[in-house]
Parts: sequence; C-alpha cells; structure tokens
Amino acid sequence: MFFDTDCAAVVHNIAYLRFIETARTLLAEELGMKLTEMAATQRYPVVIRTEIDYRRAAKLGDRLTIDGWLDRLERIRFWCAFQIKRPADDALIAECRQTLAIIQMPAAKLLRLPEQWQRYSAPARTSQANPRRDVLPHVPV
Repeated sequence: MFFDTDCAAVVHNIAYLRFIETARTLLAEELGMKLTEMAATQRYPVVIRTEIDYRRAAKLGDRLTIDGWLDRLERIRFWCAFQIKRPADDALIAECRQTLAIIQMPAAKLLRLPEQWQRYSAPARTSQANPRRDVLPHVPV
C-alpha cells in the first residue's frame, strides 16, 4: 500500500510489524485462541520482545508473503518466528522472532501455556535457517 512506503517507495520498517501482527493473529487462531474467545475469557497473548532483521528492502507494488510458526515453548513463555519473502524473486525481506506470554486480565496475571500446546513441543533446532516447521503450527499469510 502507498501509506506503507516512504518518498522513495520503500516499505517503512514499522509496516513489517503490522504484517507480522496479522500473521501472529492467524497463528493464534490456529492454536485455538480466537479473537472472540480471548475477549470473552480476557486471556490474551502479549508480546514481551520483538527482534527483527531487515535483509532487503521491499518496494511499492511488491507482493509479499509472511510465514509464521510457533518456534519454542516453555511453561509460561513462547516464541513465534516469521519470515517475510518476496515470491517474485524468492528474496528474504525480513526475519522476526517474538517472545510472548499469556495473561489474564484485568489483573495482568501470567498464565501457564495451554496443555494442548505440548503437542507442538519439538527438540531444539540446530539453526534458524532450518526450522522444524513440520511439527509446529505454520501459517502463511
């Protein structure tokens, strides 16, 4: 979109975070955390940390894909990872990793991760370049 770019028609860095937010929302739904249910139960995933590496510039008119997956689980924290690519030349535009937790509002109490998520537990990966997406929820946008 035009509003996602600067005067040189390069996509703003903040636009990538909005793309990732969309992918993370779809991933949450795949994990059983639908927006309406979150509102009803007042249990929400919250971002604790975001790391993003910009590899190449995307430009006005580029079609991008955002691929997201559940990357790691602990008792209370979990990590999601994302890749933004330009399919026209298979260029990796950006990589992102977010640390999240689930809280119960209005007290903002930390909650344990849902038991059913344990089926997504996987051995540690040997590299970011070779993620084990076969065992973890994976959402293309």
